Amino acid sequence: MLAARLAARPLLRLRRLPLAASYSAVPDEPWAAPKEPCELRSRYDALVQEGRDDEHDAAWDRLRPEGVAAAVARARYDVAETLTGDKACEAAGLDALGITRPTTVFRNLTFEELRTHELANGEGVLARAAYGDTFAVDTGEFTGRSPGDKWTVRRAGSESEKHLWWGPVNKPMRPEVFDELLAGAVDYFDGLDKVYVADLHCGASAGSRINVRFVHELAWQQHFVTNMFIRPESLAGFLPTDERVDFTIVNACALRNERWEAHGLNSDVAVAFDLERKLAVIYGTYYGGENKKGIFSLMNYLLPLRGILSMHCSANVGESGDVALFFGLSGTGKTTLSADPKRALIGDDEHGWDDAGVFNFEGGCQCGCYAKTADLQESSEPDIFKAIRADAMLENVALDPESGAPDYSDLSKTPNGRVSYPIHHIRTFHRPQAAGHPETVVFLTCDAFGVLPPVSRLSEGQAMYHFLSGYTAKVAGTERGVAEPTATFSACFGAAFLTLHPTVYADLLRDKLRRHGATAYLVNTGWAGGGYGVGERMAIDVTRACVDAVLDGSIQNADFATTPVFGLDVPTALPGVDAALLDPRRSWADPAAYDAALEKLGRLYRINFEQYDSPDVAAHGPDVSLTADERAEVAYLVASEK
Repeated sequence: MLAARLAARPLLRLRRLPLAASYSAVPDEPWAAPKEPCELRSRYDALVQEGRDDEHDAAWDRLRPEGVAAAVARARYDVAETLTGDKACEAAGLDALGITRPTTVFRNLTFEELRTHELANGEGVLARAAYGDTFAVDTGEFTGRSPGDKWTVRRAGSESEKHLWWGPVNKPMRPEVFDELLAGAVDYFDGLDKVYVADLHCGASAGSRINVRFVHELAWQQHFVTNMFIRPESLAGFLPTDERVDFTIVNACALRNERWEAHGLNSDVAVAFDLERKLAVIYGTYYGGENKKGIFSLMNYLLPLRGILSMHCSANVGESGDVALFFGLSGTGKTTLSADPKRALIGDDEHGWDDAGVFNFEGGCQCGCYAKTADLQESSEPDIFKAIRADAMLENVALDPESGAPDYSDLSKTPNGRVSYPIHHIRTFHRPQAAGHPETVVFLTCDAFGVLPPVSRLSEGQAMYHFLSGYTAKVAGTERGVAEPTATFSACFGAAFLTLHPTVYADLLRDKLRRHGATAYLVNTGWAGGGYGVGERMAIDVTRACVDAVLDGSIQNADFATTPVFGLDVPTALPGVDAALLDPRRSWADPAAYDAALEKLGRLYRINFEQYDSPDVAAHGPDVSLTADERAEVAYLVASEK
């Protein structure tokens, strides 16, 4: 049954590499999977004697204390269980869901075991990446999230009904519809011979983490969540009957909901949550990110109710302990900019901020990052490029049909090609995956209009305004149906994942900025010299120069000028940045066209912000006025979404 379904799916059309292909972090590298740090050192010394140390500098990267510890931990980690027989589901706790018939349950497999299963099942191929053979999978029709198909059960009188931000982001589902979907998923898994179960942690802070369980049909899906979340030290007591599983996702991605119209849904795809029952079910999409973002949405519900700020951001820390946050949607540079060779990476996507400081939701030395690969080059993004090796996993990345090497410039499948990898693949990762309170908060925006400066300093009021606005462009491929950058507003730089009203998160951020004296900046990684189709995307070295000036504090020594309309404080000069870019109007061939575009963007900001009853914050927005017709249209749209 599984083989027939896989054969019908559009897998990468490449020759399959032999199952006996060597398993190593880099092909033929003699330091693979060391048992002790001294063994790693001796293997590296052997490379030096052979004159190969420059050829494979990944070896030296892993000799840093964090890298050695991570390599040893990886080699020693093994809590895997293979449960067989008529009682396998009962032993794994799947009977609590109603799944009882599969006779084999693979639980928390090691990376080596996962690779063996992936290849034996025919789930994908090995890509000949520059730093090591990397498993590659094609997720079929869906190469990004399907936000229009995300639903949450609305149960009368429940806690979630009282707290949730109901509307287009959190669309209500009737309890009986969820029950029917879950029953269908249970029946589907009961028709399989084998099931993959992963029991993992979300949250590097022991006091704030939750325990999550994933039920999958395919080995690569367990590989994905193993990369993304924290592997437990032991599976003891990790069964639903022990009340240690805080949430379970049943991923029945091969199913389509044929009764979607009767259920009042948008399509035969569904990503549905029942917060009271601590369950979620996925139908119809193989995209790995639905697993990851589903748990992020859950954390966005649980933590703020405890006074902990949940954030769609990356984070890193300097040698002096100074912490920086980078907020932004996919494609704005969160992963790229936080992977800074001069700083240690805490995490690349999702974090919490509690009384002790910042912590990675996906933190821990054995879990990691989810980076875009479009046009990836070692020269511009060396850390991410080198992270693509054994244990990493490529999604929807084109491969050369002859060599099997990834072709990151080939976007014919999707511009949203991805790689997931354990965080210790980044040579500057911060092993605790938690640090103190941030001194710097950066809001990343991909400005499709090309009118915002590459960097600007924000007042507290402006920080709240831009945080609630979350202006950016939806970059091609990150969501279903997005083919080119489109201007949009996403509250808190992550509206698609918010479960509470945006002002809940904004109030928490304001309080923490005040308490810890952090400064906020707006960094534009979008277009300059004109809007999309006319100007050019901001060069990565320009953006890095701006961020470097922010992080090392040198930006504070610059002279600042105030921009029209938005009233932003912009440095007049920064090392490595063309002065014409700092004054965007000068970079446009037609200044009048710039003025019109700036005014248009300002009006879009104002129209979007009408949804918030926050006049004190609104006062820090663009200096434009809406017409009576515009206000009437906004009032209608806001009312229709309630």
